[in-house]
Amino acid sequence: MKTLFNFLLFMLISISCYADSTQQVKNTVVYNGIGIGSALAVSICWSRTHSVLTSALAGLFGWLYVIYYLIIRDR
Repeated sequence: MKTLFNFLLFMLISISCYADSTQQVKNTVVYNGIGIGSALAVSICWSRTHSVLTSALAGLFGWLYVIYYLIIRDR
């Protein structure tokens, strides 16, 4: 009984910590999507050129570089 009470108390306290508005969730998803695009662009550019400067530029352009690579890559 005591463990059940402790569990319920923990759940009631933690609800306010995990409660989040919808807008904050949307912003997090968008920011993570941009980060994934930049990381993918840097890794693609590094595997092709082995240059830090061009990889940094690809990271700035992010998804644009990934789309560019998909269009011009050798098949």
